[in-house]
This record gives sequence, C-alpha cells and structure tokens, in this order.
Amino acid sequence: MTPFSRRAVVAAVVACLVTGCGGGAASDGPAATETPGNRSPAATGSPVSGPRPLARSVPVGLEIPAIGVDTPVVRLGLAPDRTVEVPPITADDPAGWYRYSPTPGRPGPSVILGHVTVGAHGDGVFRHLARLRRDDGITVRLENGTAARFAVTSVRTVAKADFPTEDVYGDTARPELRLITCGGPLEDGEYRDNVIVFAALRATAP
Repeated sequence: MTPFSRRAVVAAVVACLVTGCGGGAASDGPAATETPGNRSPAATGSPVSGPRPLARSVPVGLEIPAIGVDTPVVRLGLAPDRTVEVPPITADDPAGWYRYSPTPGRPGPSVILGHVTVGAHGDGVFRHLARLRRDDGITVRLENGTAARFAVTSVRTVAKADFPTEDVYGDTARPELRLITCGGPLEDGEYRDNVIVFAALRATAP
C-alpha cells in the first residue's frame, strides 16, 4: 500500500473510531476526506535536521510522564466493515498503533489511538491527553529494543466534523507522532470533538 493510498484509507475511516469513545454505542461519524494534490508542505522533501530515523520496528509500549501514562501498545488494523479497529475495552486499556501508518521513528506521521473512557472500567488511557503542553516528552518503546523519544509540538481540540485530515495524515519529511482520542462535551452519548497531539522525534535510544 502506497503512502497516499494508506492515508486515504485512514482518512475515510478514522471518524468511525473516534466516535466510539463515549459511554454509548458508537455511531457513524463524519468521514474526513482527502483529495489528490492537497499535500502537506512538509512532504516536499526539504532537508530537515534532527535525529536519524530508526529502523522499522512495531511499537510495544508508550510512556507520557506528564499525564502518568505507561501502557502497552497493541496493533490496530481494519475491521470487516473497513472501519479502524479500536483498542480493546479492558481494565488495562492499552493504546493502539494503526499499522498502516509508519512505525514510530520512521519518516512520516505514526498514529496511536486511545480511549478517553472505557465504560465500566472508568477513565481511558488518553483521558488527560488535552493536558499535554509543548515540549512534553513522549517515549515509544519498540519491539526491537530501541525507543523513539518525541516532544509535543502542539495540542489541538477540534470538532469531529472538522477533522484536519491532511494535518494529521499528510506526509512529513521527518519522523512525527500523532496521538488521537475523543474530547469536548458529550452529545447523545458521544464525545463531540477529537483531541490530537502532534509531536516530533527528538532523540532515539538503543
């Protein structure tokens, strides 16, 4: 799957994931769309500075000290109805890496999703995602024993109807990270908004 087609698949189905963060049943959400030629400026191939990208290795753990997150990461794909799989609703409530995005530390936006609430289990792993601030650290542990260390560049809360598809999934020349959950007020049992954390690779560890 090419980077563009991968982003197109994600763009078409991500709203179905993020509408499932509330206490009620998930409902069909507005699909974010993308058109050819609407590419991110970061996709132009301009030289960038920073640590060298890591070898491809799937994420197995996520740490965000500023909000007390230390969680395993599971792999997410597509459900039979072509919506993005969601992390399981369990007491340990892992985050989930969308496996059609780059692995953390590779060029491009790696996407990790998590619940804001998990029904009877209470708060979700990303309950306090909106509290993150610029330069807060995020470490993703990889299966091969290395780690990708990111720093937050921005945090946005947006209406699901206005999901910024290109900002989230558009190609980037450097390794970046996106953390996504639900946010805002509850409306008919579903959260109205998405919280999106944007982060860039700052260091790697063997």
